[in-house]
Amino acid sequence: MIDGEDLVVRRAAVQALGPFNGTVVVADPQTGRLLTIVNQKLAYKSGFQPCSTIKVVAALAGLNEGVITDNTLLRVGRRRGMDLTQALAHSNNLFFANVGVKLGFEKVTHYAKLFGLGEKASLIPEEQPGTLPDAPPADGMGMMTSFGEGIYLTPLQLASLMVGVADGGTLYYLQHPRSQEEVAQFVPRVKRQLEIERWIPEIKPGMMGAVEYGTARRANFSADDPILGKTGTCTDLRSPTHLGWFGSFNDIGQNKLVVVVLLTGGKPVNGPVAAGVAGAVYKNLAEVNYFANARPVSPLALISTQSCCR
Repeated sequence: MIDGEDLVVRRAAVQALGPFNGTVVVADPQTGRLLTIVNQKLAYKSGFQPCSTIKVVAALAGLNEGVITDNTLLRVGRRRGMDLTQALAHSNNLFFANVGVKLGFEKVTHYAKLFGLGEKASLIPEEQPGTLPDAPPADGMGMMTSFGEGIYLTPLQLASLMVGVADGGTLYYLQHPRSQEEVAQFVPRVKRQLEIERWIPEIKPGMMGAVEYGTARRANFSADDPILGKTGTCTDLRSPTHLGWFGSFNDIGQNKLVVVVLLTGGKPVNGPVAAGVAGAVYKNLAEVNYFANARPVSPLALISTQSCCR
């Protein structure tokens, strides 16, 4: 059912996905409303390995636990150190493997649960919850925090995480209105408030750097429309299927969006290709001036957001 979707957003997402096997999820980070889900069956599926998108969780966990700061240099080669901004922008595996080893399994799992992994992100009955491992990967914690090994999440869960980062720590239940009547009666529902607001400015430069000069350069369509995001590329060992992920949000204008892309096999796919699809969504919407005006919000939603979490 798409009767309750934002049809302008849906048109932009369908056009951007084109011939690729995959799904595009677009959400309003200020309310948790799902504006469109292209290929709903895939978006609701039991879960996929998050690949390098897990590095956002590892970064926030490392910052909150004092394992790293924004200027901590961790060794990523014999004579080379790297800070958090560069590690996020270039998706450096050794940096986040070190973070995982320092944190340990219990803390990584704690933060993954806190950020909504392993549980349903939405109020959609068909969505599956994904899974978190009961023990560290056989290859060590480094594989868990650099490739997401042992973790399985839905595109909706990654969208929920991006909503939390984009909105300063408010983790909403994602809701997908099925009719215009449901849109008119839409009320945001907060799942929990994440205590990450102080750390978001520490990860934003790396997520913006990914788009400006790092692994997500294909998403960069305009210097005036900054996009922040994290790519992911790996082979899902359960399938096995080659995956390309990109979780993102824009940081300008009134109609801010979260855009998540998951590509599954078919044509050669990876995180940079997924970033290109997301970039096309933003570009398509910019071309019709979608970000220029505030998105219509129901009175019930406006009252709810003002009273619950602003």
